[in-house]
Amino acid sequence: MQITRSSLDTAKGPADWFTGDVYVDAVAAAPDPSRVSADLVHSTPGARTHGHRHPLSQTVFVTEGVGPCQRRGGPVEVIRPGDRVLFEADEEHWHGAAPTRLMVHLAINEGDADHAVVHWLAPVTDDEYLATPATA
Repeated sequence: MQITRSSLDTAKGPADWFTGDVYVDAVAAAPDPSRVSADLVHSTPGARTHGHRHPLSQTVFVTEGVGPCQRRGGPVEVIRPGDRVLFEADEEHWHGAAPTRLMVHLAINEGDADHAVVHWLAPVTDDEYLATPATA
């Protein structure tokens, strides 16, 4: 058993990864041979990721708030607390907070020496972000 006491400061998400204010707390970075990492991501109202993909997939587990998410070419979906979203390996997508609500999620990712955790792409436009959700 290993206990890691909280010693890392909350990090502000960089502008080349996010639109709006996003804050990240590291949760897990397991040692080899594990490939799993996890972050608790706090998105303020209107904040969202840029488009991105994960070579080994990503699971997003919503803990608070409401937000949209979308895979390239698919409808915008609304996600709420308790929802789990699996973005398959190399599936281009984005996710974030609703315009008037914050959204907090646990981002669970995999990466290793041969696979980066994430590849960042272009920002999500306001038109893409504000597209009518598939469910209200």
